[in-house]
Amino acid sequence: MPDGNSAWTRMAQDNAVIRFIDINLRGAGQVIFQDNPLTGFFFLAAIVWGAYVAGQPAIAIGAIVALVVATVTAMLLDVDEPSLRQGLFGFNGVLVGAAVPTFLAVNGWMWFLLIVGAAVSTVVMLAVSNVMKTWGAPALTFPFVLTTWFLVLAAYSFGHLPIASMGPPALPHQAAAVAPELSGANWQLIEAWLKGPAQVFLINNAVSGVLVVIGLLVSSAWAALFALIGSAVAIGLSFGLGASLASIEGGLYGFSPVLTAVGLGCVFYKPSWRVALFALLGTVFTVIVQGALDATVAPLGIPTFTAPFVFVTWLFLLPKAKLQPHPHAPIANGVVSGDTPPASAAGAHPTSEGRP
Repeated sequence: MPDGNSAWTRMAQDNAVIRFIDINLRGAGQVIFQDNPLTGFFFLAAIVWGAYVAGQPAIAIGAIVALVVATVTAMLLDVDEPSLRQGLFGFNGVLVGAAVPTFLAVNGWMWFLLIVGAAVSTVVMLAVSNVMKTWGAPALTFPFVLTTWFLVLAAYSFGHLPIASMGPPALPHQAAAVAPELSGANWQLIEAWLKGPAQVFLINNAVSGVLVVIGLLVSSAWAALFALIGSAVAIGLSFGLGASLASIEGGLYGFSPVLTAVGLGCVFYKPSWRVALFALLGTVFTVIVQGALDATVAPLGIPTFTAPFVFVTWLFLLPKAKLQPHPHAPIANGVVSGDTPPASAAGAHPTSEGRP
């Protein structure tokens, strides 16, 4: 939904406080590629609701604090202004802020780690963007993945960073060849379907998933559609392959496919039947990569986060010779938005996780 002429945008242009709020809301929206403050508001509402229902307010507080810290860090680093205004330095911070209190016990040192990680995510965003511009690809959510991997792994070495919900580290093993059964009939299936979009923000709540989809809808009907399709594909395929029932019901196979489906289906390429098939292939492969990376990181006792989405989307963005890239947000020396990108752009996430 274009908002260039909206009253809010005009106020943001004229008032520094509203402009700061606008940048942060857009940063939240950029987690699923949307340069829209209203979308960001719905995404934050989804996090707050899910954290409230789970009795974990630190997750909501952490997401908002980290969003602001990441944005302020970008301002202090004097980053590219257009990329800053699009929120391209905030979305990784939101995810870091939601992840750290999810996996580590809440204490003073956890908050220290969260704030440091949020600030570092901006630096990592710039670093990864500088590397990926060689291939004209966005950074997506890889700065979040890399930064948070280091943060949660550090907990295994420091006694004042107690672990809340990770691990334990274990060697990967063959899953039992027992067909999972959904015991709650249609509602359980629908709930799992809606949890996919919510799990992008590490929230295990169907209502939060609805809020995420509404947030996408106010910005892009295509994005909302592809998010729902991505989650449905993830449920069907993971169920068919015999994944853990608890993981399926919790939407844990859905969040990366949601991001892949949206990114490939309507963000980086213009929607068409050919692009839809291409996005479907990428979404299916993301489910497989999710399983592979789950096994890969099992010995470390850490989550994969959105790494499956990042790796698959990078692979599916590189061979874009015959698929017209969808114009999005300018990035430094990249070619995601066209053959001759603006030299002034510094983001790496064409209106996302471009991401991601």
